[in-house]
Amino acid sequence: MPDDSPRGTTMINAFDPARASGLSAKERAMVERRQRLLGPAYRLFYEHPVHLVRGEGAWLFDADGNRYLDCYNNVASMGHAHPRVVEAIARQAALLNTHTRYLHETVLDYAEALLASFPASLGPNSGHVMFTCTGSEANDLALRIARAHTGGEGIVVTSLAYHGVTASLAELSPSLGEGMPLGRHVATAPPPDAYRGGPDMPARFAADVAAAFAGLARHGIRPCALLVDTMFTSDGVFPDPAGFLAGAVDAARAAGALFIADEVQPGFGRTGAMWGFQRHGVEPDIVTMGKPMGNGHPLAGLVIRPELLERFGGQVRYFNTFGGNPVSAAAGLAVLQVLREEGLAENAVAVGAHLTDGLRALAARHAIIGDVRGAGLSIGCELVLDRTTKEPATAETARLVNALRERRILISASGPGANTLKIRPPLCLTREQADMLIGTMDELLAG
Repeated sequence: MPDDSPRGTTMINAFDPARASGLSAKERAMVERRQRLLGPAYRLFYEHPVHLVRGEGAWLFDADGNRYLDCYNNVASMGHAHPRVVEAIARQAALLNTHTRYLHETVLDYAEALLASFPASLGPNSGHVMFTCTGSEANDLALRIARAHTGGEGIVVTSLAYHGVTASLAELSPSLGEGMPLGRHVATAPPPDAYRGGPDMPARFAADVAAAFAGLARHGIRPCALLVDTMFTSDGVFPDPAGFLAGAVDAARAAGALFIADEVQPGFGRTGAMWGFQRHGVEPDIVTMGKPMGNGHPLAGLVIRPELLERFGGQVRYFNTFGGNPVSAAAGLAVLQVLREEGLAENAVAVGAHLTDGLRALAARHAIIGDVRGAGLSIGCELVLDRTTKEPATAETARLVNALRERRILISASGPGANTLKIRPPLCLTREQADMLIGTMDELLAG
């Protein structure tokens, strides 16, 4: 399917060894060793890479003992090296770790607990859960099931989406750039940008999704699924107005497609709700999960309505050797317990509101901040050269990201112009830590 939408965001905070300066002899030797051993496809963050050796809560520590505030890594969503999760992994690893073709009670306990966090249509009496090791595998499996159910191939994603690194996912992840062309069965819709689209955005986004499916149909490609990250994180973080996604889901279903909610980044309490799709009053056909599910342990999966699985399950003998193994299940159970007992979703709401208010106060003093948007601790802060034209401040964002790294605050950016600070810290972030980010940004923007 031809597509003229912009492809790929420059990795504005990437390390470039050809332009590197100020590295110590030890750092330069490590970079050279890494390039020799891992090859050219990997990328390092920041003009001055960080050598991390330890984490605790929202803090990370480098090899020299310096402390960094982590405002970016949503993988260790409960906090780096959370003792409850670490203990659960160690305890189960000391007993047994094997695959899911044997009976194991912990795996079933975790499945029940996870399904209980979903709406009734996907809950323990209605839904199934299938386990994988990575979010890419979960999205890949979701597509296989959707294709078996619908008989279609056509997928609609947003124009700067990221959904994974397998062959099938890379060809529908425009954010990976021009080097990975989209499949002919893939169409893109512009992201739901209320900052530029105004109050008409929800209707326009629904119309764009409908048009994308119609375009696929004109090329003889039968609809299969609408696949979106429900916070549109790679597109630039677009959460509002809550409920806007419903029209697009209706448009997809009217075209005969399923709705797959990619909750790898928004899920597990980050937005304040357990799942990002809950902010929009919609119930997905399939939900995919990863990253925070095991707080960094390789645990991922999907939840699905049983009737959608009937054809696939009847035709395919699915297994994933270590997807959902007993150690992973123990990690997952510990994550759900920590999330509930430490009130981390509630903390995301409170600290996220405090941080968002602080960033909006900065916008009153610094004209370069064009928009602040978010839900819980998934926040986008967009920098522009002019508030009227909203021209992206790409170079300025790169300088700020790298300057924050030098002040030992880790952050990144996303969006078509690579000009939206992507703020997604561990959910244990405190108000004092949020103030550290706000204060440091204030100083750096003041010049």
